[in-house]
Amino acid sequence: MLNCGDFKKGYGLYYCHHCDHFHYVPFRCKSRFCNTCGTAYQADRADSIAAKLINCRHRHIVFTIPQELRELFRKDRTLLDLLFKAAAQTITDWMFSLNRKESFNPGIVCSLHTFGRDLKWNPHIHMIVSEGACGNLTSWKSFNFFPYVMLRKKWQTTLLHLLEEVFGKDRFKPLKNAMYSNNKDGFYVHAPRSDFNSPKTVANYITRYIGRPAMAQSRITDYDGQTVSFWYRRHEDGQRRDETIPAFEFIGRLIIHIHEKYFNTLRYYGLYAKKHHFSDKLVPFLSRNVVKTRRLCSKWAFRIELSFGYDPTKCYCGNYMEFLGVFRPGNLAFIPP
Repeated sequence: MLNCGDFKKGYGLYYCHHCDHFHYVPFRCKSRFCNTCGTAYQADRADSIAAKLINCRHRHIVFTIPQELRELFRKDRTLLDLLFKAAAQTITDWMFSLNRKESFNPGIVCSLHTFGRDLKWNPHIHMIVSEGACGNLTSWKSFNFFPYVMLRKKWQTTLLHLLEEVFGKDRFKPLKNAMYSNNKDGFYVHAPRSDFNSPKTVANYITRYIGRPAMAQSRITDYDGQTVSFWYRRHEDGQRRDETIPAFEFIGRLIIHIHEKYFNTLRYYGLYAKKHHFSDKLVPFLSRNVVKTRRLCSKWAFRIELSFGYDPTKCYCGNYMEFLGVFRPGNLAFIPP
């Protein structure tokens, strides 16, 4: 990540035949821990999700866990899979209970966030669920009301039951009893009615933290070689808080949020997980041709033109440059395209 954009690590070469101008494009690290590459990754995932979403309203739901349980997921990160499973099961079980004969199945997209605004370890699930579902007899039924009280208790019961299966009843029983005693209203679930105008808006919202590091560089205000100063806004009241901590502690807060290789922080359930027998009656947001066009345009030159309003492959003289090849460290010659 520190070498992202370093010409010593390789670059692509463009040449203008009209004015003999050379243009060098450095390689990127392609790491989701990098602010630059993470933004590109987020845009790709947003387009991919938007192509799968049903053209209907979606509800944003946040599933959190109490502080006493967070340490379990930090010591054994394989338990993070249970957060996805429990969150999706909470919604699907609720909709199934509404009409067992219909067995309504919504579209669900879950995203895992492990950090809070102050960078501390705080794993929680952000879910986008369609405000409607397909049933065995009904092709589509809208659901506008999400019961907070029921969801909180259902989320608590489901997650604790899955953890009990992992740790065993005897070993997990004391902590389980304490969770029920200290959280009589269930674990916190936030499901406000959102004003998402389109599936693309939904996709951008759910992916805004997936491909980015836990902290943007703009929030770092000072570094003196020993300590790092940064700021954040408290979730409770929105007030700005400034904090100064040792550099190694700051690095520790960041790298704890780097997931293991091949760990998927975005998962699909319900209608979005597999083809449903009523899916031909649903209206998708993007057609296949539009999706294909977006994928063809999701290149570095297109991104720069979209963000900054100019084409980087166009020379200063007004003509387009030709791509000659790439140079990699250790190679004596350019590699042609």
